[in-house]
Amino acid sequence: MKVLALALIGLGSLLTALHPPSLKRVALSGYAQGTTYHVTYYSPDSMVTSKELEGLLASLDSSLSIYKSYSLISRFNNAPRGVRVDEHLRAVVVRSLQITKETSGIFDITIQPLVQAWGFGVKNADALPDSSRVRELMHCTGSSGLTLKGDSLVKKMPCLTIDVNGIAQGYSVDVLCHYLEAKGIVNYLVEIGGEVRVKGQKQPEGKPLTIGIEGPADDWNAEPLQKIVELREGAITTSGNYRKYYQQGKHRISHLIDARTGFPIENELISATVWAKDAITADGLDNAMMALGLTEALAFARKRHDMELYLIYRKSDGTVADTASAGFYKMIRQVPASDPQ
Repeated sequence: MKVLALALIGLGSLLTALHPPSLKRVALSGYAQGTTYHVTYYSPDSMVTSKELEGLLASLDSSLSIYKSYSLISRFNNAPRGVRVDEHLRAVVVRSLQITKETSGIFDITIQPLVQAWGFGVKNADALPDSSRVRELMHCTGSSGLTLKGDSLVKKMPCLTIDVNGIAQGYSVDVLCHYLEAKGIVNYLVEIGGEVRVKGQKQPEGKPLTIGIEGPADDWNAEPLQKIVELREGAITTSGNYRKYYQQGKHRISHLIDARTGFPIENELISATVWAKDAITADGLDNAMMALGLTEALAFARKRHDMELYLIYRKSDGTVADTASAGFYKMIRQVPASDPQ
C-alpha cells in the first residue's frame, strides 16, 4: 500500500508538472499610509487578501509614521535619549545610514527639524526660517548623532529627531513583496503611493510587467506625459518637486531639503526616477539624486551597477527635457499607458 501511495503521489506530481494549475490575475487596492496601494499577483486562487495587506501596513504605520503620535518613531523623537526598536524601525534606520554613507551625507533622515521648519512636517510652520535659524537647526541634525546599540536606537542630543518618509514607503513595498513571496507568489506588482516593485511576468502570456512613469510636461502646470517601462524584477520610485511645494513670491519652496545646506533644493531637476533591486534602495536614492542635480546625478548612477536613473529637468532656455542612464533607456517601451497589469 505504501508503494502504491508513493506511486500515486509521484504520478500526481508528474501530472502537475505537465499540466500546472492555471494562474488567475488577482488585483487588490485600498487606502493606507495617507495614500493608495495597488497589488496585482497571479496565482491559482486568492492566496492573499486586502485585509492581510492592510494589517501589515497598519503595523508599519505604528512603527514608522511621524503622523501617528503613538508610533515608535514618534516616541523616539519625543524621547531625550532613545527607544528600543522593532524590526521595521531597525531595518529602515540601518539602510538609511548606509545610503547616507553612499551619498556622502546628501540623504539624511535626521533633517526632520528642518523639514518641520520649512512647513512640511506634522505641524504647519508659523514663519519660514532665516539663515540664522537654519544654522541653529543644523546643530540638531547629522547621522553621526544617531546610533544603534543592541536593540536600542540612541541619539547624542535630545533635539535630534528623524523623519523616514523619504524611504519608509519603499520599505513598505518591500515588506508586502516579501509577504507575497512567503505565500509562494512569484509573479506580482506592488505599488504604494507611486513606489513600485515587480517580480515575474504577466500570466498566462508570460509578458513583462509594465509600469507607467511620468515623463516631461510642456510646462509646470501641464499633466506630464507617460512613459512605459517593462520590468521582470526590481523597483522603480520617483522623487520630484512638481507636486509637493508652495509658492513664495517668485520662488517655489520644495519639500525636498538639502541635508548639506538646510535649505530646500533648488536646481534644474524636476524629478528623478530610480530603478534598483529593492524599493527601499530606490526610494532612498531618488531624493539624493534630486539634491545632486543633473550632471552629478548621472555621474553617480554611471559609477554604480545596482541602479538606473531617469531625470526630467528644465533647460537654461526654460524648456523641459529628459535624459536617462543607458540601462534605463533599455527598459522604456513607447506604447500607450492603457496596457493592464
